[in-house]
Amino acid sequence: MTLPDGATAIFEAHRRRLVRLAYRMLGSAAEAEDIVQDAWLRWRQVEPGRVREPGAYLTRTVTRLCLDALKSARARRETYVGSWLPEPIVEEPEDAVVADELTLSLMLALERLSPLERAAFLLHDVFDVALDEIARTLGREPAAVRQLAVRARRHVQAARPRFPVAREEGDRIARAFFTAVQSGDLATLQAMLAEDVVLRSDGGGKVLAFLNPVAGLARVLRLYGGLFRKFGAHSGTWLRPAWIDGLPGYLSRERGGVLQTTALEIEGGRIAAIYITRNPDKLGEVVKLLETGTGPTAAA
Repeated sequence: MTLPDGATAIFEAHRRRLVRLAYRMLGSAAEAEDIVQDAWLRWRQVEPGRVREPGAYLTRTVTRLCLDALKSARARRETYVGSWLPEPIVEEPEDAVVADELTLSLMLALERLSPLERAAFLLHDVFDVALDEIARTLGREPAAVRQLAVRARRHVQAARPRFPVAREEGDRIARAFFTAVQSGDLATLQAMLAEDVVLRSDGGGKVLAFLNPVAGLARVLRLYGGLFRKFGAHSGTWLRPAWIDGLPGYLSRERGGVLQTTALEIEGGRIAAIYITRNPDKLGEVVKLLETGTGPTAAA
Protein backbone atom coordinates (compact mmCIF):
# COMPACT_ATOMS: atom_id res chain seq x y z
CA MET A 1 0.00 0.00 0.00
CA THR A 2 1.33 3.42 -0.97
CA LEU A 3 1.37 5.91 1.86
CA PRO A 4 -0.82 8.97 1.25
CA ASP A 5 1.09 12.22 0.95
CA GLY A 6 1.95 13.61 4.36
CA ALA A 7 1.00 10.47 6.34
CA THR A 8 4.56 9.81 7.43
CA ALA A 9 5.13 13.44 8.37
CA ILE A 10 1.92 13.51 10.42
CA PHE A 11 2.90 10.39 12.35
CA GLU A 12 6.46 11.56 12.96
CA ALA A 13 5.15 14.85 14.31
CA HIS A 14 3.39 12.90 17.06
CA ARG A 15 5.89 10.06 17.58
CA ARG A 16 7.83 11.48 20.55
CA ARG A 17 4.64 12.26 22.46
CA LEU A 18 3.27 8.79 21.70
CA VAL A 19 6.46 7.11 22.94
CA ARG A 20 6.31 9.15 26.14
CA LEU A 21 2.69 8.14 26.69
CA ALA A 22 3.41 4.45 26.06
CA TYR A 23 6.45 4.52 28.34
CA ARG A 24 4.46 6.14 31.15
CA MET A 25 1.75 3.52 30.72
CA LEU A 26 4.08 0.50 30.62
CA GLY A 27 7.31 1.50 32.39
CA SER A 28 9.38 0.04 29.56
CA ALA A 29 11.04 2.04 26.80
CA ALA A 30 11.44 -1.04 24.61
CA GLU A 31 7.77 -2.00 24.94
CA ALA A 32 6.79 1.62 24.33
CA GLU A 33 8.66 1.61 21.03
CA ASP A 34 6.93 -1.64 20.04
CA ILE A 35 3.52 -0.16 20.85
CA VAL A 36 4.21 2.95 18.78
CA GLN A 37 5.43 0.79 15.90
CA ASP A 38 2.15 -1.15 16.08
CA ALA A 39 0.26 2.15 16.03
CA TRP A 40 2.25 3.15 12.95
CA LEU A 41 1.25 -0.02 11.14
CA ARG A 42 -2.40 0.73 11.92
CA TRP A 43 -1.99 4.33 10.83
CA ARG A 44 -0.73 3.10 7.46
CA GLN A 45 -4.11 1.44 6.87
CA VAL A 46 -6.13 4.60 7.46
CA GLU A 47 -7.71 6.06 4.34
CA PRO A 48 -6.63 9.61 3.44
CA GLY A 49 -8.90 12.25 4.93
CA ARG A 50 -10.78 9.79 7.13
CA VAL A 51 -9.27 11.10 10.39
CA ARG A 52 -9.98 14.74 11.25
CA GLU A 53 -7.69 14.87 14.28
CA PRO A 54 -4.66 12.60 13.77
CA GLY A 55 -3.21 13.42 17.20
CA ALA A 56 -6.35 12.33 19.01
CA TYR A 57 -6.66 9.22 16.85
CA LEU A 58 -3.05 8.17 17.46
CA THR A 59 -3.27 8.88 21.21
CA ARG A 60 -6.43 6.79 21.40
CA THR A 61 -4.78 3.95 19.45
CA VAL A 62 -1.64 3.91 21.60
CA THR A 63 -3.64 4.06 24.85
CA ARG A 64 -5.79 1.09 23.86
CA LEU A 65 -2.76 -0.91 22.78
CA CYS A 66 -1.11 -0.14 26.12
CA LEU A 67 -4.19 -1.24 28.06
CA ASP A 68 -4.04 -4.58 26.24
CA ALA A 69 -0.30 -4.87 26.90
CA LEU A 70 -0.76 -4.11 30.61
CA LYS A 71 -2.76 -7.32 31.05
CA SER A 72 0.21 -9.49 30.15
CA ALA A 73 2.71 -7.09 31.77
CA ARG A 74 0.98 -7.35 35.15
CA ALA A 75 0.90 -11.14 34.86
CA ARG A 76 4.67 -11.14 34.22
CA ARG A 77 5.31 -8.89 37.21
CA GLU A 78 3.50 -11.32 39.50
CA THR A 79 6.32 -13.79 38.83
CA TYR A 80 9.10 -11.19 38.62
CA VAL A 81 12.14 -12.03 40.73
CA GLY A 82 12.70 -9.37 43.40
CA SER A 83 11.69 -5.72 43.27
CA TRP A 84 10.39 -4.35 39.97
CA LEU A 85 11.46 -0.87 38.88
CA PRO A 86 10.55 0.97 35.67
CA GLU A 87 13.16 0.87 32.95
CA PRO A 88 15.48 3.83 33.69
CA ILE A 89 15.37 6.70 31.23
CA VAL A 90 18.55 8.74 31.44
CA GLU A 91 18.34 12.43 30.54
CA GLU A 92 21.18 14.23 28.89
CA PRO A 93 22.89 16.86 31.13
CA GLU A 94 21.65 19.74 28.97
CA ASP A 95 18.04 18.55 29.02
CA ALA A 96 15.41 20.09 31.22
CA VAL A 97 13.65 17.86 33.72
CA VAL A 98 11.25 15.49 31.94
CA ALA A 99 8.45 17.63 30.55
CA ASP A 100 5.67 15.75 32.35
CA GLU A 101 7.54 15.82 35.69
CA LEU A 102 6.76 12.19 36.47
CA THR A 103 9.77 10.98 38.41
CA LEU A 104 10.77 7.37 38.95
CA SER A 105 9.10 7.42 42.36
CA LEU A 106 5.87 8.68 40.81
CA MET A 107 6.09 5.94 38.19
CA LEU A 108 6.05 3.46 41.07
CA ALA A 109 2.96 5.21 42.44
CA LEU A 110 1.28 4.65 39.07
CA GLU A 111 1.95 0.93 39.46
CA ARG A 112 -0.55 0.87 42.34
CA LEU A 113 -3.32 2.12 40.07
CA SER A 114 -5.65 0.02 37.95
CA PRO A 115 -4.92 0.20 34.21
CA LEU A 116 -7.96 2.44 33.65
CA GLU A 117 -6.98 4.75 36.51
CA ARG A 118 -3.48 4.97 35.13
CA ALA A 119 -4.74 5.80 31.65
CA ALA A 120 -7.24 8.38 32.93
CA PHE A 121 -4.62 10.14 35.05
CA LEU A 122 -1.94 10.21 32.37
CA LEU A 123 -4.25 11.37 29.62
CA HIS A 124 -6.02 14.02 31.73
CA ASP A 125 -3.35 15.33 34.10
CA VAL A 126 -0.15 14.73 32.15
CA PHE A 127 -1.04 14.83 28.45
CA ASP A 128 -3.91 17.32 28.72
CA VAL A 129 -6.48 15.27 26.79
CA ALA A 130 -10.08 16.47 27.00
CA LEU A 131 -12.39 14.49 29.28
CA ASP A 132 -14.80 13.59 26.48
CA GLU A 133 -11.96 12.22 24.38
CA ILE A 134 -10.67 10.14 27.31
CA ALA A 135 -14.18 8.75 27.81
CA ARG A 136 -14.25 7.75 24.15
CA THR A 137 -10.82 6.15 24.42
CA LEU A 138 -11.70 4.12 27.54
CA GLY A 139 -15.30 3.36 26.60
CA ARG A 140 -16.62 4.98 29.77
CA GLU A 141 -18.92 7.88 30.60
CA PRO A 142 -17.17 11.24 31.27
CA ALA A 143 -18.36 11.21 34.89
CA ALA A 144 -16.80 7.79 35.43
CA VAL A 145 -13.55 8.94 33.82
CA ARG A 146 -13.48 11.98 36.09
CA GLN A 147 -13.73 9.71 39.13
CA LEU A 148 -10.95 7.48 37.80
CA ALA A 149 -8.70 10.51 37.40
CA VAL A 150 -9.56 11.86 40.88
CA ARG A 151 -8.72 8.55 42.58
CA ALA A 152 -5.49 8.25 40.64
CA ARG A 153 -4.51 11.84 41.43
CA ARG A 154 -4.81 11.21 45.16
CA HIS A 155 -2.35 8.31 44.97
CA VAL A 156 0.14 10.23 42.84
CA GLN A 157 -0.01 13.44 44.86
CA ALA A 158 0.78 11.47 48.03
CA ALA A 159 4.03 10.32 46.41
CA ARG A 160 4.98 13.60 44.72
CA PRO A 161 8.19 15.22 46.07
CA ARG A 162 7.36 18.49 47.81
CA PHE A 163 10.72 20.14 47.20
CA PRO A 164 12.23 19.60 43.75
CA VAL A 165 16.03 19.46 43.78
CA ALA A 166 18.15 21.80 41.68
CA ARG A 167 20.33 20.01 39.17
CA GLU A 168 23.66 21.12 40.61
CA GLU A 169 22.58 20.15 44.13
CA GLY A 170 21.33 16.78 42.93
CA ASP A 171 24.60 16.06 41.14
CA ARG A 172 26.57 17.03 44.25
CA ILE A 173 24.52 14.73 46.49
CA ALA A 174 24.81 11.85 44.02
CA ARG A 175 28.61 12.15 43.88
CA ALA A 176 28.88 12.43 47.67
CA PHE A 177 26.65 9.38 48.11
CA PHE A 178 28.72 7.28 45.69
CA THR A 179 31.95 8.32 47.42
CA ALA A 180 30.59 7.48 50.87
CA VAL A 181 29.34 4.07 49.73
CA GLN A 182 32.61 3.16 48.03
CA SER A 183 34.73 4.25 51.00
CA GLY A 184 32.51 2.70 53.66
CA ASP A 185 31.98 6.10 55.27
CA LEU A 186 28.89 5.23 57.33
CA ALA A 187 28.99 8.49 59.28
CA THR A 188 28.59 10.49 56.08
CA LEU A 189 25.90 8.12 54.86
CA GLN A 190 24.01 8.49 58.10
CA ALA A 191 24.05 12.26 57.72
CA MET A 192 22.79 11.99 54.13
CA LEU A 193 19.96 9.48 54.61
CA ALA A 194 16.47 10.11 55.94
CA GLU A 195 15.28 8.09 58.94
CA ASP A 196 12.67 6.31 56.79
CA VAL A 197 14.90 5.82 53.74
CA VAL A 198 13.98 2.90 51.45
CA LEU A 199 16.32 1.09 49.07
CA ARG A 200 14.96 -0.88 46.10
CA SER A 201 17.17 -2.93 43.83
CA ASP A 202 16.04 -4.51 40.55
CA GLY A 203 18.11 -7.39 39.17
CA GLY A 204 15.22 -9.29 37.62
CA GLY A 205 16.81 -12.59 38.62
CA LYS A 206 19.54 -11.96 36.01
CA VAL A 207 22.18 -10.45 38.32
CA LEU A 208 22.63 -10.21 42.07
CA ALA A 209 20.26 -7.73 43.74
CA PHE A 210 18.35 -7.34 46.98
CA LEU A 211 15.13 -9.28 46.58
CA ASN A 212 13.08 -7.14 48.95
CA PRO A 213 13.06 -3.41 49.72
CA VAL A 214 15.39 -2.42 52.56
CA ALA A 215 13.55 0.09 54.76
CA GLY A 216 14.84 2.33 57.55
CA LEU A 217 18.10 4.14 58.23
CA ALA A 218 19.58 1.46 60.51
CA ARG A 219 18.96 -1.37 58.02
CA VAL A 220 20.33 0.56 55.05
CA LEU A 221 23.48 1.49 57.01
CA ARG A 222 23.97 -2.15 58.05
CA LEU A 223 23.59 -3.21 54.43
CA TYR A 224 26.23 -0.80 53.13
CA GLY A 225 28.50 -1.52 56.08
CA GLY A 226 28.28 -5.24 55.37
CA LEU A 227 29.02 -4.76 51.67
CA PHE A 228 32.10 -2.68 52.47
CA ARG A 229 33.41 -5.24 54.96
CA LYS A 230 32.89 -8.03 52.46
CA PHE A 231 34.20 -6.39 49.30
CA GLY A 232 36.36 -3.51 50.53
CA ALA A 233 36.91 -0.12 48.92
CA HIS A 234 36.69 0.72 45.23
CA SER A 235 34.33 -2.12 44.36
CA GLY A 236 32.53 0.15 41.92
CA THR A 237 33.59 2.55 39.18
CA TRP A 238 31.88 5.91 38.64
CA LEU A 239 30.95 6.34 34.97
CA ARG A 240 29.03 9.62 34.92
CA PRO A 241 26.37 11.60 36.75
CA ALA A 242 22.86 11.14 35.42
CA TRP A 243 19.31 12.29 35.90
CA ILE A 244 17.12 9.21 35.80
CA ASP A 245 13.41 9.81 35.27
CA GLY A 246 13.70 13.20 36.88
CA LEU A 247 15.81 12.08 39.87
CA PRO A 248 19.52 12.78 40.40
CA GLY A 249 21.85 9.81 40.35
CA TYR A 250 24.68 8.20 38.46
CA LEU A 251 25.80 5.36 36.22
CA SER A 252 28.41 2.99 37.58
CA ARG A 253 30.15 -0.30 36.86
CA GLU A 254 29.96 -2.52 39.92
CA ARG A 255 31.58 -5.78 41.04
CA GLY A 256 31.85 -8.29 38.22
CA GLY A 257 31.45 -5.57 35.61
CA VAL A 258 27.71 -5.19 36.24
CA LEU A 259 26.29 -1.96 34.83
CA GLN A 260 24.06 -0.15 37.30
CA THR A 261 21.93 2.97 37.50
CA THR A 262 21.33 4.58 40.89
CA ALA A 263 18.60 7.21 41.30
CA LEU A 264 18.12 9.18 44.52
CA GLU A 265 14.87 10.70 45.74
CA ILE A 266 15.73 13.67 47.94
CA GLU A 267 13.40 15.24 50.51
CA GLY A 268 14.44 18.15 52.70
CA GLY A 269 18.09 17.77 51.75
CA ARG A 270 18.23 14.05 52.67
CA ILE A 271 17.96 10.92 50.59
CA ALA A 272 14.51 9.40 51.12
CA ALA A 273 14.76 6.60 48.55
CA ILE A 274 17.46 4.79 46.60
CA TYR A 275 16.50 3.09 43.33
CA ILE A 276 19.09 0.72 41.87
CA THR A 277 18.56 -0.94 38.49
CA ARG A 278 20.91 -3.80 37.55
CA ASN A 279 18.71 -5.97 35.34
CA PRO A 280 20.60 -6.02 32.00
CA ASP A 281 17.31 -6.40 30.11
CA LYS A 282 16.40 -2.88 31.28
CA LEU A 283 19.73 -1.22 30.55
CA GLY A 284 19.93 -1.49 26.77
CA GLU A 285 19.34 2.23 26.28
CA VAL A 286 21.92 3.03 28.96
CA VAL A 287 24.50 0.88 27.15
CA LYS A 288 23.62 2.70 23.94
CA LEU A 289 24.03 6.04 25.70
CA LEU A 290 27.46 5.11 27.04
CA GLU A 291 28.66 3.68 23.72
CA THR A 292 27.31 6.24 21.29
CA GLY A 293 26.22 9.23 23.32
CA THR A 294 22.65 8.92 22.03
CA GLY A 295 19.83 8.61 24.50
CA PRO A 296 16.33 7.15 24.48
CA THR A 297 13.39 9.06 23.09
CA ALA A 298 10.93 8.44 25.90
CA ALA A 299 12.28 11.21 28.10
CA ALA A 300 12.35 13.80 25.35
